[in-house]
Amino acid sequence: MKKAILAAAFVLTTTAGAFAQTGSQCVFTIHNDTSSNTAIGFYTSPDDGANWSANWLSQDLEPGQAAIAEFTADTCYCDQVFQASWLGEGGGEVFDDPHTIDICEASNVYLGDDEISFD
Repeated sequence: MKKAILAAAFVLTTTAGAFAQTGSQCVFTIHNDTSSNTAIGFYTSPDDGANWSANWLSQDLEPGQAAIAEFTADTCYCDQVFQASWLGEGGGEVFDDPHTIDICEASNVYLGDDEISFD
């Protein structure tokens, strides 16, 4: 199966509230769980990190904020590779290492100061 279709459509809605979503519906919530870092990018890869999508965040995620992520393509794949980026001290973009997530199992992605986790 080709994974290139995976990023056909992806919607992010930002809010500071909590969400009850389920990854099995291709919907999950991204949480900025850092104490002082601003998330400025969220990227997906259809080919294990060889190529990356455009930035899915329409606005920055300040500490404590969250965004609903929804793949709206006809088919979403459970195994996703993603990478987050942060606002650097000089105003540039600082990238985390790529991570793999099973969005059919995960409802929340937590972007922490030194780790990324999901449940």
